[in-house]
Amino acid sequence: MQITVAKEKILDALQHIQPVITNKSTLPILNNFHIEAREGKLTLSATDLQVSIKCQIEADIKKPGATTMPARRTFTIFRELAQPEIQLEIDNKDACSVRSGQSYFKILGLPATDYPALPELQNPRQITIPQAVLKDLLRKTSYAISTDETRYVLNGVLFSVKDNTMTFVATDGRRLALAEIEHEAPSTAQGDVIIPTKAVHEIQRLLRDTGDVKIALSENQISLEINNITLYSKLTEGSYPNYRQVIPTESRDRVTIEREAFNNMVRRVAIMTSEKSSSVKIHLTKDNITLSANSPDLGEARESVPVKYNGRELNIAFNPQYLQDPLRNLDSDEITIEFLDELSPGVMRTNSPGFLYVIMPMRVA
Repeated sequence: MQITVAKEKILDALQHIQPVITNKSTLPILNNFHIEAREGKLTLSATDLQVSIKCQIEADIKKPGATTMPARRTFTIFRELAQPEIQLEIDNKDACSVRSGQSYFKILGLPATDYPALPELQNPRQITIPQAVLKDLLRKTSYAISTDETRYVLNGVLFSVKDNTMTFVATDGRRLALAEIEHEAPSTAQGDVIIPTKAVHEIQRLLRDTGDVKIALSENQISLEINNITLYSKLTEGSYPNYRQVIPTESRDRVTIEREAFNNMVRRVAIMTSEKSSSVKIHLTKDNITLSANSPDLGEARESVPVKYNGRELNIAFNPQYLQDPLRNLDSDEITIEFLDELSPGVMRTNSPGFLYVIMPMRVA
């Protein structure tokens, strides 16, 4: 293989693919990325056997071929080169000669034939949506993914397409985030899949605010084509719990408050929480809300602001982190929180439909 490629382009491609590579792999070749030159295109790909990413860039290909190269060391070398172009030449022993200006490196690789092949989706169901829409849906839900590996079906985001509605759900059993939009999709695309956590994070990293993303789904795989990048991931096997049954169907009281101001209040009061006392108490009276925290080891904090509230006097406590997560990831000016009583879940909503957040209260003395 013999090519000349712009330093900026190959560095950008490596930045896209190398996050899936883990140093913990027991297979040395998975520390490498696969590089193939063919028909005027240079294709770089990486995998950890669960998530794979490939990226195509233009290059001057004098001689086609393929090999694998150590990802992090190669990226470091390319980044340090002073000239805008890089010449690569790979011999029949998978040694890559790197030339750029007066710099020369020889990088020892491993055979391309030993590298795992990228997945091929059989008879995929296909959906196309704007990148900005998918980015928004994942931002509003992914923070609620469970980290408890014993409940593996919750270690990801539920992606559901039914009756021209696209729904994303994440829960860890103590809170649940749901975001959905109306979106026309072919009948063949209907159904539910669970996208695992690592794939969700990689998708979020790749998404931009313009352009479309093409999603393909098979029985156990998902692929997303984003510009010149394609991400593949295995889907989580199993059935997602019936999340609809945990969403309260009634409420007695509701309070409306400015989102950013409420987030700042929670953040300030939470300074006085600790592992032993990790709750923020909400006290609601007519047109007023008071947040407080009390820790025997640290002290206490209290803050009040006027709000739109005309319900009963109410005292309820929540984990401050669980309160802040949606507040940081929403873009609406105001949020409404609905309550049934002090022991029932609270429900946070925005002014526009399509989002809700269920949060379990904490028992406090």
